[in-house]
Amino acid sequence: AHTQVSKLNLRLKKAHIMEIQINGGDIASKVAFATDLLEKQISVDKVFEQSEMIDCIAATKGKGFEGVTTRWGTRRLPRKTHKGLRKVACIGAWHPANVRFSVPRAGQNGYHHRTELNKKVYRIGKGADPKNATTEFDLTQKTITPMGGFPHYGIVSQDFVMIKGCCPGVKKRPITMRKALFSSIKRAALEKISLKFIDTSSKFGHGRFQTEEEKAKHMGTVKKTAK
Repeated sequence: AHTQVSKLNLRLKKAHIMEIQINGGDIASKVAFATDLLEKQISVDKVFEQSEMIDCIAATKGKGFEGVTTRWGTRRLPRKTHKGLRKVACIGAWHPANVRFSVPRAGQNGYHHRTELNKKVYRIGKGADPKNATTEFDLTQKTITPMGGFPHYGIVSQDFVMIKGCCPGVKKRPITMRKALFSSIKRAALEKISLKFIDTSSKFGHGRFQTEEEKAKHMGTVKKTAK
């Protein structure tokens, strides 16, 4: 499978390629299933559904080369320590005459491949739907993109998945999503989600208004819109 990067406003032309395993049935049925899907677009709502649990896989936010105190949270040494205090005082005994893997050391922090388990799917929306942020209790016609766009991303024009909590990585970084590997039987995992309100106010300021129409109605005629 590969992504369609041309649909996004990114400085990227090469698609991301991923190999997906096909399970169930004999070899002939697997080949027929894969052949039928060849060169066809698979939308996200064909794979996942609302209120189910999924896993998110991505590379975390990179921090570069960092010391032991930041990287491993070791205690700082006393103030008068010679040659710095953000260090590990003893990195091991004389014998064995090597540094064990368990001793905190300075090095690369972040940009690690991580998997976060059991994320709840709150909503799967269509990019072409002008009411993809409208709920049963909030009937205002609005899209999922907040006023001014998502910071460091922009406008969401394609299908989207809304999950509870955070996921690894920075903005615009590809995320691999899969069905939950370890099914949870907690009450939060089994409950059906029915959203009452989706906040679409600006994420870059104080965020007073939900839509452009609401802002225009409150502000009245302003210099920018006056003709």
